[in-house]
Amino acid sequence: MNRRTIRLVIILGLISIVGIVTIQLIWVKKSFENQDREFNDRVHIALNNVTEEILKLNKDSAAIFNPVEQLSNNSYIVQMNDTLHPDLLERILAEEFTRNNLSKRFEYGIYDCFTDSIVYGGIVSLDNSTDSISRDITGIKWDKDGHYFGIYFPDKTGDIVSGMKQWVFTSVILLLVVLFFSYAMFVILRQKRLSEVKTDFINNMTHELKTPISTISLSSDVLLSEEIINRPERLKQYAGIIKNENERLQRQVDKVLQIATLDKGEVQLRKESLNMHEIIRQSISTLEVMAAEKQGSLTADLQAAEFHVQGDRVHLTNVVYNLLDNAIKYAETPKVKISTEVKKDRFIISVNDNGIGLKKDDVARVFDKFYRVTHGNVHDVKGFGLGLYYVKKIIQAHHGKVSLLSDFGIGSTFQVILPFKQ
Repeated sequence: MNRRTIRLVIILGLISIVGIVTIQLIWVKKSFENQDREFNDRVHIALNNVTEEILKLNKDSAAIFNPVEQLSNNSYIVQMNDTLHPDLLERILAEEFTRNNLSKRFEYGIYDCFTDSIVYGGIVSLDNSTDSISRDITGIKWDKDGHYFGIYFPDKTGDIVSGMKQWVFTSVILLLVVLFFSYAMFVILRQKRLSEVKTDFINNMTHELKTPISTISLSSDVLLSEEIINRPERLKQYAGIIKNENERLQRQVDKVLQIATLDKGEVQLRKESLNMHEIIRQSISTLEVMAAEKQGSLTADLQAAEFHVQGDRVHLTNVVYNLLDNAIKYAETPKVKISTEVKKDRFIISVNDNGIGLKKDDVARVFDKFYRVTHGNVHDVKGFGLGLYYVKKIIQAHHGKVSLLSDFGIGSTFQVILPFKQ
């Protein structure tokens, strides 16, 4: 699956998900509003019936126009002509609310206009449950004169939501679908990236191994010719070429095997007291020729007063070599400077270069296994993409840290921090 197809699938998938989620939210909102409206209608019907029943029991023929008024989402006021008996009101309310399938729990309060206060209030649980969220019913006040009682439904919203089980169920299913799609996209992108990295690594490895193999093959053909016996200098020259290319092959294979060992956590560090300045000078001596071939320079500024570190000589030598090698390879005319210092009981190595620099996205991934910086899908420098990954793993194994500061088009600075004692 190519990049364009994956991008199209993701865009269409996101549009579909956004559309489905939007429609679902609209329907849930409308369903809640309908349920809320239906609840309010049933409350008005029930309270009107309560008013009529009380007037009938009191033998009061005076009708009350629109006795029920809603003060808030779950608070209601009912106007009456006379005082009310709490037991009578509670019994009639319970009967009407049960008949209209209203909330199983409500609170009520009776207001007396003569004393201008709530003279009685209570909590009623129609299912005989004892748990309740008490509310100060005295807070239900009306700005009109006369007798009235107030009703408060503490569980109104919860009851409405519980009545929308099918919507809750479909919303949960939709959420699971969205999560599954997101995870699927994550897996697809990760697998695509791994596939690209794998293909890139195989191509690079094939190229890196093919060159010395071809050289060895050509040199072997020369050595097999009869006239080479009479030319000992050429015989020695081609034998040396075969030896050098064989060592190059061995280094490439060892590098891959080292990474496999690091990934398994099986690396064995043979720690000893190391003179890091000596290791740095040896690496500089080895790589000076490479820098000179590109009309560059490789300098050192070793200022650290203490430079003996407990570590593995082979691996830390490889770390210094890899950092300097990268700095030289990724610059047209390399100006590489390696410096040391001591800060807070830590030995610090800094490698500064004037190379191509890295973009922000590359800086975040440059220590990943097999990752190589590309320009227009063409790698400018040969390699497996294992060098900096190896550096990170080895420094971590020594309980240290490695970091990178880079300006694209200007250069980079790698910094290695190692503790003196581990």
